[in-house]
This record gives sequence, C-alpha cells and structure tokens, in this order.
Amino acid sequence: MSEQDNLQNADGNKENKVPENTSPKQVEEVNAESISETTKQLQEPENEHSEDDVINEIDNSNAEDAEDEGTSDRHNIEEKNYSEMSLDTLVIELENLIKNEKIQAIKKHVEEIKNEFNDKFNALLDEKKQEFLDQGGNEIDFHYSTPIKQSFNEAYKDYRQKIKAHYNNIEKGLKDNLSIRLKIIEDIKTLTDLDETMNTKYKQFKELQEQWKNAGSIPRDKYNNAWNSYHFNVERFYDLLHLDRDLRDKDFEHNLEKKLKIIERAEELAKEDNNNRAFRELQALHKMWKEELGPVAREHREPIWERFKEATKVINDKRQEYYKHLDSLYEKNLEFKTGIIGLIQEKTNEPGNTHKAWQKKIKEVEMLREEFFKAGKVPIKVNEATWTKFKAAVREFNHKKNSYYKSLKKEQYDNLDKKLELIKIAEDNKDSDDFTATTQLMKKIQSDWKRIGHVPRKDSDKIWKQFRAACNYYFDRVHAKRNEASAEEEKAYTEKEELLNTVTATKLSGEQKADLATIKDYIAKWKTIGRVPGNKRKIESDFNKALDTLFGTLDMNKNEVEMMKFENKLQDLSSAQDQRALEKEYNFIRQKIGDIKGEINQLENNLLFFKHADEKNPLVKSVYDNIKKHNEDLKIWKAKLKKIKIMENTKAKAEAELEQNKSSEVNE
Repeated sequence: MSEQDNLQNADGNKENKVPENTSPKQVEEVNAESISETTKQLQEPENEHSEDDVINEIDNSNAEDAEDEGTSDRHNIEEKNYSEMSLDTLVIELENLIKNEKIQAIKKHVEEIKNEFNDKFNALLDEKKQEFLDQGGNEIDFHYSTPIKQSFNEAYKDYRQKIKAHYNNIEKGLKDNLSIRLKIIEDIKTLTDLDETMNTKYKQFKELQEQWKNAGSIPRDKYNNAWNSYHFNVERFYDLLHLDRDLRDKDFEHNLEKKLKIIERAEELAKEDNNNRAFRELQALHKMWKEELGPVAREHREPIWERFKEATKVINDKRQEYYKHLDSLYEKNLEFKTGIIGLIQEKTNEPGNTHKAWQKKIKEVEMLREEFFKAGKVPIKVNEATWTKFKAAVREFNHKKNSYYKSLKKEQYDNLDKKLELIKIAEDNKDSDDFTATTQLMKKIQSDWKRIGHVPRKDSDKIWKQFRAACNYYFDRVHAKRNEASAEEEKAYTEKEELLNTVTATKLSGEQKADLATIKDYIAKWKTIGRVPGNKRKIESDFNKALDTLFGTLDMNKNEVEMMKFENKLQDLSSAQDQRALEKEYNFIRQKIGDIKGEINQLENNLLFFKHADEKNPLVKSVYDNIKKHNEDLKIWKAKLKKIKIMENTKAKAEAELEQNKSSEVNE
C-alpha cells in the first residue's frame, strides 16, 4: 500500500487522476465520487492484513491521545504486576495513581487493580462465608465487611467522579474543535473554485493548514474520518489545481525531507532492545507523519510509505516476539499455579486430624496461597478457570478445617464440664483440716486437670484462675500448718537435747528397782516431748544409745530391755510425718523374722553333717549356741511384730470411729 493509498484509503485511499483541461463541473463529479468511495470504505473496511493491523492499532492509539493530550502520559506510568499485591497494597497503589497521575492516563492501571482486588476479595469473602456456614450459620444471614473494602470503594468512586468531571469539562471543547476542523476542510474544498490568482490561493491554503495545526483536540471516534478527509482534500488541492510548480515542489521537498528523517528514526528504533518503548515512539512518529506533514511528490509516495511500513513491521514483529515470550512465561506461571492447586488439594486430604497437624497445614496452605498470588499472570483464555480451581481448592480446605474445629469445639465443651467438676472438688475441700487425705486428693485432681485437654479459649483463663485459687488456698494452709509444726519441732528438739544431756550424765545408784524406775521415767518424758525436725532425727538414735548404756549397768532380761526401747521407737514412728513409717517398720520386722528363720534352718541343716559327732565337739557346740541365740532373737522380733500389729489395729479402729462420727454429723 502506497502513502497515497494510506492517506486516501486508510488515510484517503484512492488516487484520483483528473485529466488536465477538465471542466470544474467534471472535477466536482470526480471529487464527489471519490469522497463517496472513501466514506464507504471507512464504513465498510476491507479485510485487514497483518501490516494493516498494526497501522490500525497505532491510528487508534493516536486517536485516543488526540482526544486528550494528557492521555498520552499513560505510556510513562510504570507497569506493575498487580497480581502479586495484597489487598492493602492494591488500595495504596490505586490511591497513589489517583493522587499523582493525570486522571485520564490511568484507566488501564485502574481496571487491572480493580479486577485483581475483586478477585482476591471475592476469594476472601468465599472463605468467610464457608466458615460461617460450617459453624451452623444461615446463608441469608451472612454479612462480611472490612475496612480495606470500604477504602477501595471510596478510592474507586473518587476515580469515577474525577474521570467523569474531566470528560464533561473537555466535551464541549472537543465538539467546538471538530466544528472548526470541518470548517477548515470545507474552506480547502472551495479554494479550487475561487476566482483568484494561484499565489493568493496558495497563501490562503497555507493559512488554512496552520489553522488546522492549531485547531485542538477532537473526539476520538471522529479522529480518523476528520484526518482522512483533510488529507484527501489537501491532496486534491495539489493535484487538481495548476499551482506554481516551484511552490508545490518546495512543499514536496520539505515534506519528503521530514518523512525520510521519520523513516530513519523508525529504522533505528527497529534495533532498540526495549520493545515497548520503541513501539511508543513509533506511534509518535506515525502521529507526526499523519498530523504534521503534508504530501510528497507522486513518485516518492509509495516507496517512502512502503519503507516506513517495513520499519513499522520490524518493530511490531519484535514486539510480537516479546509477547510470545510473555505467553511462554504465562504458560510457566499456569504450570506453577496448577501445581500449587494440587498441593493445596494434597494438604486437604492429608491424614492427621489433630490440632497440631491442622495448625501446621493451615500455615502451609497460607504460604501456598501467597505463592499463588505472587506467581504472575497466566494465559487469559484459562485465567478464569484457573482462578475458579484455586478458589475451589481453598474452599474445600477451609471446609474440612472448619469441620474439624467444629467437632473440636464440642470436645472442648466436654472438657470444660470435666474441669468445672474438678473446680467444685477443689473448692469443697480447700478448708479441710484432714491434711493427709486432702493433700492426696488435691494432687490427684491437679494431675487430672493436666490430662483433660483444651477448653474453649474464652473460658480457659477464667477457669484456670478459679481452679488455681482454690488449690493455692488449700496448700497455703498446709504450708502454714507445716511452718507452725516446724516451730513446735524445734522446741521439741531443744527439750530432747536437754533431756539427752541429762540421761547421758546420769549415774545410776546400783539399786536395780530404783534405777529401772529412773530409766522408765526418762523414756516417759521423752515420749511426751513430741517429734523433732526430720534433719535432726539422729537425736533419737543418740537417746537409744544412751539408754543402752544405762540398761547395760542393770541386770535385766534382754527381751524386756529391747521391748522397752521398741515401745519408745514405736511412739516416734507413729508421730512421724511419713504416713507409711509404721508400715515400713512392720515390713522390716517381718523380713527380719524371715531372715532369722532362714539362718536357723541353715544351722539345723548343718547339724546333719555332724549327727555322729559328740555334742561336746567345739564346732558342734558352736552351731547349737548359734541356734539358741537366733531363737532368742526370734522371740524378740515376734514380740515386736505383735506389738506393732496391736498399734496398727488400734490406730485403724480410731480412724474408723472418726469416720463414723463424721458420717453421723452429716446425717444429722
């Protein structure tokens, strides 16, 4: 397609060769036919080739810029990947664009931000709705609002109001400018009919061209028609009038020089690495070609237009290659996002139905969601389907998560009931004076509390404080009692230490009855003093050693002495803090009895080896003496066992009577 074709068919597309010596009426007929054909072609465009596609794209973009010069600033606004941004960041970006850029230049960015925001907010809305339904809510009652949505709505409303006000302001000016340009076209048409000299017509023609340049912006939908009509009539003026060749050729040469420079710049741009920047400048070159320059000599029109188109084609081909690269990148993004959707589905179906397992999965899915949003764009043909699959996967995960926590909530309320029962037990027994039994009970319910498990978070702190307060109250009383007992034990130790010194310094008279009475008196006094601190119980063995020394000076039966000392020991054991002290002593005595019986059996077996030996044999006599000694010891240990049994039975009877008295009090 030649330059002339471009100006007359897509820019006034048919060359009208009017023979010389044509009458004015014939000229008008030819012109009318040409204009009619041009209008028809503008209304019914031919099938477009690939070269025409890019020319049309450039023309349409220039038409948009021609309507409002500020629109061209859209090329200078940074392209950002809004799909990676969070809801908060998208709102900030929108507010910054409205505040810092020309309102007519940000349409593309605003629409991208709006689409991304709506997609992400709708996904969030679906999650909240699913949670609401899983918790037993009715869909008709669901409502969700967030400050970030309100901020976005306010910012977008501000944009719509400003863009509407802007175009309302320029609308009248656009219409007025269109009227001026149409008037200029009509004036150029009538120049050929004026009865004036060629020089005068040419001067008037140049004035009309200058007026055209300064006429201002017009509506974009009128842009191409107006420029096509203008170029057609400019060509007509040059071709149908016998102008002064010098004037015409001078214009042709000037325009050719400028257009060749435009072509050279376009060819330089074809080597530019930044495809988008090169295409934007190419658009500006086409604007200059169309709006600022007139025709060239007929023989140059087609060659220079073809050359310009070729440079345009090279730039566009590189741009298309860039877009193919983007398509490949989008395919990789699709593959990555599809993989993320699969991972979310795997997490949804993973085994492990515990709070710990779900918390781990929740964190992992949240990370996968972030990765999905950061992955970038996918091919537009599958964008909607990919987004739908992603939302479905996340929705299914949230549904299972919410179902688990719904069941967990029931379990937590069961746990709450169990812990409330323990609180009642703690509060019912916190004032008990039976420290032995109650301490064991309190320790047990504390252990039970730990095993029960979680309760609803809103109740957790409250019931724990209540339970801890009851337990602390009881154990504070126990500690106070122990502190009181410790003071008494220290006092008892001091008294026993004084008595021990007295016993150690005692010199018996030698009269057995009086000396025995003295020793018994010491034992009786020792029993009445009470228990000493656990870390000072050595004084008990010191007292027994002192008694052994005194008893050693008396001619008394060994068994009687042992039993007197044992009774003193039993008194100490019965008042000990260790509730199992008597039981331990009982088991010790039984073990001792068993050991002695074993020794006696062994000695008696040994005698079988000496059944024919004389009993006066020293070795045999030693065995018999040993058996006799063990039998005497056995009598003492059996007496001790009997004594401790009597004490345990007495103690058990007293405890039973105490419990019976308590039951009677309750019944009364």
